[in-house]
Amino acid sequence: MPKSNQPQQPGALAGKADALFRSAAECVRQRERYARVVSHEAGDSEERAALRVVRLCDELLQECVAGYERLAAHGAGDTDGACWRAANMLWQASRDYVRRHDGCDRATRRLGGSTPATLGKLALDFDLEASALLALRQAVEAYRRVRPRAELTGPAAPTAPGAPANAA
Repeated sequence: MPKSNQPQQPGALAGKADALFRSAAECVRQRERYARVVSHEAGDSEERAALRVVRLCDELLQECVAGYERLAAHGAGDTDGACWRAANMLWQASRDYVRRHDGCDRATRRLGGSTPATLGKLALDFDLEASALLALRQAVEAYRRVRPRAELTGPAAPTAPGAPANAA
């Protein structure tokens, strides 16, 4: 990653890496859920709804990749070495997954005639996307081992009565 001379606020990069982790973990989880919905032939409306959630997760992952990229360009900051390496592996896997997924979408939209060559290329693109998803899952697990507190577990903070749940 290129480095610049601009200083970071303490913990800023770790916060972005944690957000990237949570976004990638949710993306993997929703992809797995979508696969289960399709394999169980749950119905068209449920399948469409699950696909909408998957697309939203992919979009959010892309935003988190860009946010991490911008901040990481300034260097590791106060992030320890193991976390920095795991975050960069997660960033790379996320970026590759987004790229492969976008490539599959473009290839599917361009699919004109169904010749064996075009179907073979499409199958290869989907295999590469599946491989990128597996790499993303592995990077999520590696980051989880290095920085378990990035996982938002435990009870949520209470909100004031009548306040929206996300106003905490």
